[in-house]
Amino acid sequence: MDTPAARPPFLQRLGTFIRFSHTVFALPFALISMLVAGEGRVTSRAFGWILLSAAAARTVAMCFNRLVDWEIDKRNPRTEGRHKLVSKSQAWLTLVLSGALTFFATYNLNSLCFGLTPLMLVILCFYSLTKRFTAFSHLFLGIALAVAPAGAWVAIKASLWALEPFVLGFAVLAWTFGFDLIYSTLDSDFDRQHGLFSFPSRYGIPAALRLAKSLHVIAALTFIAFGWVARLGPGYSVACVITLGALLWEHRLAATLDPGQINRAFFQINALVSMTLLAGTLIDFKAWRFLSF
Repeated sequence: MDTPAARPPFLQRLGTFIRFSHTVFALPFALISMLVAGEGRVTSRAFGWILLSAAAARTVAMCFNRLVDWEIDKRNPRTEGRHKLVSKSQAWLTLVLSGALTFFATYNLNSLCFGLTPLMLVILCFYSLTKRFTAFSHLFLGIALAVAPAGAWVAIKASLWALEPFVLGFAVLAWTFGFDLIYSTLDSDFDRQHGLFSFPSRYGIPAALRLAKSLHVIAALTFIAFGWVARLGPGYSVACVITLGALLWEHRLAATLDPGQINRAFFQINALVSMTLLAGTLIDFKAWRFLSF
């Protein structure tokens, strides 16, 4: 007699519910900003609190997203299983605890970080509401991810009076705006049928893909500009070349309009972009420290 499969542990289900694996999109840019702000030297204490605040703040945003889209996700074939992973009460409890952890972490960084925490959480959560009134919800997701390098810079410098976090933040915004346009083509029919706003549902998939290409050209150029502004070296330069190749590959896959290919473009290629740029930055700062020794 067959026995029912054991239900996965709560933390495993929660990780799937909030797509914890997608942390690789924003976190590497927070770490890049942290390294540049600290000129390659960051204390383990600051590093730990930055990691905690980034993970906790993202959990707040994702729980809020799932809660406000609870009924919508039930009707969407792509997301219909999400509400079965955790209950609403568990999602709310996770949101509240993660919010408290975010404040605790930023308090242990510096007063400016702590003071900006409410604004950061509002920006992160506001994206989830935008699909109800604007076709440019993807732009707001870009703004939300662009918070990561700005927040890490403040964590190290206790100031935002610098060009580097804004250049990197703009690059992240354009990159995110572009890849979310590609990903949202999967839901264009559903969004149109249910009166939701998204660029592909309002202006068509071909227009969305053209805009995504333009945004990724801007992102690639701005990533290069960041390397120049931050005085990064050959490691980061090579990473920019790989990033350009990855973005070209992403648009080649997106042009097929095949859901499996688009899913691969969304996660694997964009994870490659963020992790490659982080690796290039790490290589450069390792070489810089060796030379200064």
